[in-house]
Amino acid sequence: QVQLVESGGGLVQAGGSLRLSCAASGRAVSMYNMAWFRQVPGKEREFVATIDWTGTSISYADSTKGRFTISRDGAKNTVYLQMNSLKPEDTAVYYCAATTRRGTLPDLFSSWGQGTQVTVSS
Repeated sequence: QVQLVESGGGLVQAGGSLRLSCAASGRAVSMYNMAWFRQVPGKEREFVATIDWTGTSISYADSTKGRFTISRDGAKNTVYLQMNSLKPEDTAVYYCAATTRRGTLPDLFSSWGQGTQVTVSS
């Protein structure tokens, strides 16, 4: 397993931008597929975006496509989520996750960060 630490959350006005970071450490961390999820109280964890270990296979949830960009820096073992044109409905705790498997279901991911709060005001 790997250890994940998110940062970069905060309060932003609608239409604004934030960049989340996820620092990964552990054995063979560069071989993991990475993803971002988000969750609001009372709802299930929702897939946001994923990037494979090579950095070449990327997919997004329909709700974030065109506004969010996921990327990874292998040298720094860090995954980023650039969020633009933020909306109040993007408000959630955002989690970074890692897996050696393929897919976007939360159950496939074996390692999770502690989460970072993103709040978008209207």
